[in-house]
Amino acid sequence: MDEEFWNERYRSSSALWSANPNSELVREASDLVPGSALDIGCGEGADTIWLAERGWRVTAVDFSTVALERGAARAHSLGAEVADRIEWRHENLTAWVPPEATYDLVSAQFMHLPRAERESLFSRLAASVAPGGHLLIVGHHPSDLQTTARRPSLPGLLYTASDVAAGLDPLAWKIVVSASRERTTTDPGGRTVNINDTVLRARRQA
Repeated sequence: MDEEFWNERYRSSSALWSANPNSELVREASDLVPGSALDIGCGEGADTIWLAERGWRVTAVDFSTVALERGAARAHSLGAEVADRIEWRHENLTAWVPPEATYDLVSAQFMHLPRAERESLFSRLAASVAPGGHLLIVGHHPSDLQTTARRPSLPGLLYTASDVAAGLDPLAWKIVVSASRERTTTDPGGRTVNINDTVLRARRQA
Protein backbone atom coordinates (compact mmCIF):
# COMPACT_ATOMS: atom_id res chain seq x y z
CA MET A 1 0.00 0.00 0.00
CA ASP A 2 2.34 2.68 -1.30
CA GLU A 3 1.70 6.36 -2.02
CA GLU A 4 0.07 5.69 -5.39
CA PHE A 5 -2.28 3.12 -3.83
CA TRP A 6 -3.54 5.72 -1.36
CA ASN A 7 -3.78 8.46 -3.97
CA GLU A 8 -5.88 6.20 -6.20
CA ARG A 9 -8.05 5.21 -3.25
CA TYR A 10 -8.75 8.85 -2.45
CA ARG A 11 -9.40 9.64 -6.12
CA SER A 12 -12.01 6.85 -6.20
CA SER A 13 -14.38 8.99 -4.11
CA SER A 14 -15.08 12.67 -3.65
CA ALA A 15 -14.71 12.07 0.11
CA LEU A 16 -13.23 8.81 1.36
CA TRP A 17 -13.97 9.54 5.01
CA SER A 18 -16.63 11.58 6.78
CA ALA A 19 -15.83 15.16 7.71
CA ASN A 20 -16.30 14.27 11.37
CA PRO A 21 -13.35 13.92 13.76
CA ASN A 22 -12.65 10.50 15.25
CA SER A 23 -14.77 10.02 18.35
CA GLU A 24 -11.89 8.94 20.59
CA LEU A 25 -9.90 12.03 19.70
CA VAL A 26 -12.87 14.17 20.72
CA ARG A 27 -13.31 12.16 23.90
CA GLU A 28 -9.66 12.27 24.95
CA ALA A 29 -8.56 15.71 23.74
CA SER A 30 -11.57 17.92 24.48
CA ASP A 31 -10.31 18.84 27.95
CA LEU A 32 -6.65 19.27 27.03
CA VAL A 33 -5.15 22.77 26.92
CA PRO A 34 -4.46 23.63 23.26
CA GLY A 35 -0.83 23.77 22.23
CA SER A 36 1.10 22.12 19.41
CA ALA A 37 -0.26 18.89 17.92
CA LEU A 38 0.93 16.28 15.46
CA ASP A 39 -1.78 14.43 13.51
CA ILE A 40 -0.27 11.32 11.93
CA GLY A 41 -2.05 9.81 8.93
CA CYS A 42 -4.31 12.84 8.82
CA GLY A 43 -6.16 11.81 5.65
CA GLU A 44 -8.63 14.47 4.52
CA GLY A 45 -8.06 16.42 7.70
CA ALA A 46 -11.17 16.03 9.86
CA ASP A 47 -9.15 15.53 13.07
CA THR A 48 -6.65 18.23 12.11
CA ILE A 49 -9.37 20.79 11.47
CA TRP A 50 -11.22 19.90 14.68
CA LEU A 51 -8.04 20.54 16.64
CA ALA A 52 -7.27 23.79 14.80
CA GLU A 53 -10.78 25.07 15.42
CA ARG A 54 -10.10 24.64 19.13
CA GLY A 55 -6.88 26.62 19.09
CA TRP A 56 -4.27 23.92 18.47
CA ARG A 57 -1.35 24.54 16.11
CA VAL A 58 -1.32 21.35 14.07
CA THR A 59 1.23 19.59 11.90
CA ALA A 60 -0.82 17.26 9.68
CA VAL A 61 1.12 14.45 8.01
CA ASP A 62 0.03 11.92 5.40
CA PHE A 63 1.39 9.74 2.59
CA SER A 64 -1.28 10.87 0.10
CA THR A 65 -0.96 14.20 -1.67
CA VAL A 66 -4.59 13.91 -2.77
CA ALA A 67 -5.76 13.67 0.84
CA LEU A 68 -3.54 16.55 1.91
CA GLU A 69 -4.85 18.78 -0.87
CA ARG A 70 -8.43 18.05 0.17
CA GLY A 71 -7.68 18.77 3.80
CA ALA A 72 -5.96 22.05 2.99
CA ALA A 73 -8.83 23.11 0.74
CA ARG A 74 -11.40 22.42 3.45
CA ALA A 75 -9.35 24.27 6.05
CA HIS A 76 -8.99 27.23 3.71
CA SER A 77 -12.76 27.30 3.18
CA LEU A 78 -13.21 27.72 6.94
CA GLY A 79 -11.10 30.87 7.00
CA ALA A 80 -7.62 32.00 7.93
CA GLU A 81 -8.21 31.54 11.67
CA VAL A 82 -8.30 27.79 11.07
CA ALA A 83 -6.08 27.42 7.99
CA ASP A 84 -3.20 29.43 9.44
CA ARG A 85 -2.92 27.07 12.41
CA ILE A 86 -2.18 24.05 10.19
CA GLU A 87 0.99 22.88 8.45
CA TRP A 88 0.28 20.13 5.89
CA ARG A 89 3.22 17.78 5.33
CA HIS A 90 3.69 15.03 2.76
CA GLU A 91 5.80 12.30 4.35
CA ASN A 92 6.36 8.55 4.21
CA LEU A 93 5.40 7.61 7.76
CA THR A 94 7.42 4.42 7.72
CA ALA A 95 10.59 6.51 7.44
CA TRP A 96 9.85 10.07 8.60
CA VAL A 97 11.38 11.14 11.91
CA PRO A 98 9.44 13.95 13.62
CA PRO A 99 11.35 16.40 15.79
CA GLU A 100 11.91 15.12 19.31
CA ALA A 101 10.18 16.48 22.44
CA THR A 102 8.16 18.98 20.40
CA TYR A 103 4.39 18.34 20.49
CA ASP A 104 1.88 18.70 23.32
CA LEU A 105 -0.35 16.13 21.63
CA VAL A 106 0.57 13.41 19.17
CA SER A 107 -2.42 11.59 17.68
CA ALA A 108 -2.30 8.46 15.50
CA GLN A 109 -5.75 7.21 14.55
CA PHE A 110 -6.09 3.76 12.94
CA MET A 111 -2.51 3.42 11.75
CA HIS A 112 -2.18 -0.26 10.87
CA LEU A 113 1.24 -1.39 9.71
CA PRO A 114 3.17 -4.66 10.01
CA ARG A 115 4.31 -5.07 13.59
CA ALA A 116 7.95 -4.06 13.15
CA GLU A 117 7.07 -0.94 11.17
CA ARG A 118 4.26 -0.04 13.57
CA GLU A 119 6.47 -0.36 16.64
CA SER A 120 9.17 1.74 14.97
CA LEU A 121 6.62 4.43 14.07
CA PHE A 122 5.07 4.50 17.54
CA SER A 123 8.54 4.76 19.10
CA ARG A 124 9.32 7.80 16.93
CA LEU A 125 5.95 9.33 17.78
CA ALA A 126 6.52 8.84 21.50
CA ALA A 127 9.90 10.54 21.20
CA SER A 128 8.25 13.56 19.56
CA VAL A 129 5.97 14.25 22.56
CA ALA A 130 7.08 17.20 24.68
CA PRO A 131 7.47 16.79 28.46
CA GLY A 132 3.98 16.96 29.96
CA GLY A 133 2.43 16.20 26.57
CA HIS A 134 0.12 13.38 25.52
CA LEU A 135 0.40 10.45 23.11
CA LEU A 136 -2.96 9.23 21.80
CA ILE A 137 -3.08 6.05 19.72
CA VAL A 138 -6.36 4.55 18.53
CA GLY A 139 -6.76 1.46 16.38
CA HIS A 140 -8.90 -1.52 15.51
CA HIS A 141 -8.84 -4.14 18.26
CA PRO A 142 -7.87 -7.72 17.29
CA SER A 143 -11.28 -8.95 18.49
CA ASP A 144 -12.79 -7.27 15.42
CA LEU A 145 -11.47 -10.18 13.36
CA GLN A 146 -14.20 -12.30 14.99
CA THR A 147 -16.91 -10.01 13.58
CA THR A 148 -18.19 -9.38 10.07
CA ALA A 149 -16.67 -5.89 9.96
CA ARG A 150 -14.16 -5.32 7.17
CA ARG A 151 -10.70 -5.51 8.72
CA PRO A 152 -7.16 -6.19 7.43
CA SER A 153 -6.49 -9.89 7.87
CA LEU A 154 -2.68 -9.97 7.70
CA PRO A 155 -1.23 -11.16 11.02
CA GLY A 156 -0.03 -8.46 13.37
CA LEU A 157 -1.79 -5.47 11.82
CA LEU A 158 -4.26 -5.09 14.70
CA TYR A 159 -3.11 -4.41 18.24
CA THR A 160 -4.21 -3.85 21.83
CA ALA A 161 -3.56 -0.92 24.16
CA SER A 162 -1.24 -3.19 26.15
CA ASP A 163 0.79 -3.82 23.00
CA VAL A 164 1.32 -0.08 22.61
CA ALA A 165 1.99 0.54 26.31
CA ALA A 166 4.68 -2.17 26.29
CA GLY A 167 6.77 0.08 24.05
CA LEU A 168 6.75 2.99 26.52
CA ASP A 169 9.28 3.43 29.32
CA PRO A 170 7.22 3.23 32.55
CA LEU A 171 9.62 5.66 34.22
CA ALA A 172 8.98 8.27 31.53
CA TRP A 173 5.26 7.80 30.92
CA LYS A 174 2.01 7.69 32.88
CA ILE A 175 -0.71 5.60 31.26
CA VAL A 176 -3.89 7.70 31.44
CA VAL A 177 -6.15 5.42 29.38
CA SER A 178 -5.61 1.81 28.30
CA ALA A 179 -8.88 0.44 27.01
CA SER A 180 -10.90 -1.49 24.49
CA ARG A 181 -14.03 0.57 23.79
CA GLU A 182 -17.07 -0.83 22.09
CA ARG A 183 -19.03 0.94 19.38
CA THR A 184 -21.32 -0.04 16.52
CA THR A 185 -20.68 0.08 12.81
CA THR A 186 -22.20 -1.31 9.61
CA ASP A 187 -20.55 -4.30 7.97
CA PRO A 188 -20.27 -4.81 4.18
CA GLY A 189 -23.64 -6.59 4.20
CA GLY A 190 -25.38 -3.61 5.78
CA ARG A 191 -25.75 -5.26 9.19
CA THR A 192 -25.08 -3.41 12.45
CA VAL A 193 -22.23 -5.03 14.37
CA ASN A 194 -20.42 -4.31 17.62
CA ILE A 195 -16.71 -3.65 17.29
CA ASN A 196 -13.97 -2.48 19.64
CA ASP A 197 -11.42 0.30 19.37
CA THR A 198 -8.03 0.08 21.01
CA VAL A 199 -7.38 3.34 22.92
CA LEU A 200 -4.08 4.28 24.54
CA ARG A 201 -3.45 7.74 25.98
CA ALA A 202 -0.23 8.33 27.86
CA ARG A 203 1.30 11.45 29.40
CA ARG A 204 5.01 12.02 29.20
CA GLN A 205 6.46 12.96 32.54
CA ALA A 206 7.55 16.59 32.78
